[in-house]
Amino acid sequence: MIASLNGKLVYSDNTSVVVECSGVGLKCFVTKNTLSNLPATGENMFLYTHMNVREDAIELYGFKELEELNTFKLITSVSGVGSKIGIALLSEFSAERLCMCIASGDAKMLTAASGVGIKLAQRIVLELKDKVGSIPGTDMGGMEFAAATKKSSAATEAIEALISLGYGKTEATQAVLHLDGTLSSGELIKQALKILSRR
Repeated sequence: MIASLNGKLVYSDNTSVVVECSGVGLKCFVTKNTLSNLPATGENMFLYTHMNVREDAIELYGFKELEELNTFKLITSVSGVGSKIGIALLSEFSAERLCMCIASGDAKMLTAASGVGIKLAQRIVLELKDKVGSIPGTDMGGMEFAAATKKSSAATEAIEALISLGYGKTEATQAVLHLDGTLSSGELIKQALKILSRR
């Protein structure tokens, strides 16, 4: 099992990279997030990897962040979700946002990823809704994460908005957690900002 790569970036395209390790070039399929954080060709890089062994192929999937790798493993544990779907989901969403969508039960949002239909999205939400809050590598407490995002999709939007304004994930989640989950995302943001400004 190849768990990580540390070597020179030889080549990259829209879906993969080739990393040279001890004279051997290893191809990894990667997410858009990982692609956007690549060093210049010829420079050293590190990837967490997942090796998928099939009858007709051995494939490597690479991730810049450990959280992204752990989310990929969890997503692909769902029946009918292969590695390509896992990469598609993590190319459309960051690991944090994908987990928020699942925890809040927002299956429709997941269909934005290539190859994900509503039935598959619903299966992902059903199987993972209670598991995404405790993915290793996150800096947010699992119980707080799940509790806040399960309130509503408005809570998810409010948390994301607060993070984009520069607040940490934990403090944004805690602020939204203490508010009425039936409020609109705009109202949640407004009230959460009042709470955060007093800290």
